[in-house]
Amino acid sequence: MGAVLGLLLGCGLLLVWSALTSPAPATGPRRSATPLRERLTVMLRRAGADQVTPAALIGLCVGLAVIVGLAVYVISGVATVGAAFGAFAAYGPIALLRGRARRALRERAEVWPDVVDDLASGVRAGLSLPEALTRVGERGPLMLRPTFAKFGTGYQRTGRFGDALDVLKADLADPVGDRVVEALRIARDVGGGDLGSLLRSLSTFLRADLRTRSELESRQSWTVNAARLAVAAPWAVLLLMSFQRDVVGRYASLTGAVVLIGGAGVCVVAYRLMVRIGRLPVEQRVLA
Repeated sequence: MGAVLGLLLGCGLLLVWSALTSPAPATGPRRSATPLRERLTVMLRRAGADQVTPAALIGLCVGLAVIVGLAVYVISGVATVGAAFGAFAAYGPIALLRGRARRALRERAEVWPDVVDDLASGVRAGLSLPEALTRVGERGPLMLRPTFAKFGTGYQRTGRFGDALDVLKADLADPVGDRVVEALRIARDVGGGDLGSLLRSLSTFLRADLRTRSELESRQSWTVNAARLAVAAPWAVLLLMSFQRDVVGRYASLTGAVVLIGGAGVCVVAYRLMVRIGRLPVEQRVLA
């Protein structure tokens, strides 16, 4: 039974790897990447790991699954227990990057009102739009300076404002950044005289939304942490039991494997249900 589970896990990881590394079909609409690869790329960019490719991330997940699974199998002597912890280890890097991406989005949401105010003050002072954006790379929030500095360098090199805005929007990968960039693009193309008032209104809306979201997150944080602890506790106990082969050996039978698979399924479903119920609305990148 353990060999069958290990074979199924290996086949699943192989299929994921094949889906990420295989080239796109030549027929049909042209697409730059598969949906999974595109989601992983956006997650890596938001987490500040642009130098890591989706294929490298999947390779890391597979490597961790094999190493942790073999280590737990050597300790416990039960293949099903090793396969279970190997699957958890495979999800570890993705969970870490998702957490970093969420924290980066929260931190960026806190500084976006200041960025919009800076742009509005620059436009009101008579600066051109490229100059106002470049100034954010010099005096704006530290976490956004490299992105806007890259915009300034690209614009100075090519002189193409639209192309530089496209690169800026792709680097930001942020719904608020999409709205700001598109507002600046329209103002540049059609001569929007109300750009200053539009940016000030956007700053006021962002601050109000940030206050509301912070209050909701603080109220639900203890519930989310308690649910995570409840899900992780049984597997921590199982890991401690793995050091006692006479105890954990009961999971080597078919009944033990069914219990492990059923428990893992219940934990995954319960955790995902908790996350979905407690999830706050997230603004989508409709202008991406």
